[in-house]
Amino acid sequence: MADRFEDVTKSRSRSRRKDVIIVEVSPRDGLQNEKEIVPVELKEKFIRKLMESGVDEIEVGSFVSPKVVPQMKDTDELFLRIEKNGIRVKFSALVPNLRGFERVMNLPADKRPEKIAVFTAASETFNRRNIGMTIEESLRVFKDVIMEAKRNRFEVRAYISTAFWCPFEGKIPPVRVIKICEELFSLGADEISIADTIGRASPSDTRELLSDIAKSFDVSKIAMHFHATYGMAITDAFVSYEEFGVRRFDSSAGGLGGCPFAPGARGNIATEDLVFAFESSGIKTGVDIKKIIDAVSCLQIHPRSSISQIEKIIMYDAS
Repeated sequence: MADRFEDVTKSRSRSRRKDVIIVEVSPRDGLQNEKEIVPVELKEKFIRKLMESGVDEIEVGSFVSPKVVPQMKDTDELFLRIEKNGIRVKFSALVPNLRGFERVMNLPADKRPEKIAVFTAASETFNRRNIGMTIEESLRVFKDVIMEAKRNRFEVRAYISTAFWCPFEGKIPPVRVIKICEELFSLGADEISIADTIGRASPSDTRELLSDIAKSFDVSKIAMHFHATYGMAITDAFVSYEEFGVRRFDSSAGGLGGCPFAPGARGNIATEDLVFAFESSGIKTGVDIKKIIDAVSCLQIHPRSSISQIEKIIMYDAS
């Protein structure tokens, strides 16, 4: 793999400076859309490699019913198997309801994720198709989950999917997203990830929504979650960073992912593409791109990132 890279002066993972936080979502949001079940041993190896790459947080899995998402059936075992061995990385997991939270609490205290995530949408149609509830019903369910999570000193992340466009309802009014953010923060969410689930958000869409968000909330509590479907994800990330001061970004190694309930949605923004773009622009991530690419290679799944298609990668100056 090393001969694919030119002009690397030293490993980026040694840099102490970080301008952004990278939340690696591939073990959950990436793999859940893969048809072939990935063995738990391979998931463990994948996550271990991701841990060594310098990402700040890893979404390990989902405590959802295995009947709904078979790929996530071994999340409990995965948490039992993984050892951090002194690596400074935060683990999170999607917890859709109190049954899922009970599974978290059944793990030994030192094996639980530090953060749990809940999931709703800005589109009523999408939410019904995705989790079988209206937006209001999902918020009522999450109220109990968040209350229990805070009582047990977990950090809480909330996702708002289809925050820009919906495959069924079209353009989503920003005011709807703002209202859901208000409710989630009032319930106790520590941060909210704003998701462009179908990858349709343009830079102007991103400006429109973030302008309203920045007027109402502390952007340090906002993460952006872009998809690569229409090729605008990297530009949207730069708009978020440069114009609105967003510093937290979700990404998926190899560009894995998509959404089974959003027709035509391709994978998440690839971690290696996002890191390459940021680092090439002098924005420090603390992530070693070579280790991200190496992690994906162990899965035997073809990566969908732009970087993975380049035979000889001319690297940024990593000094």
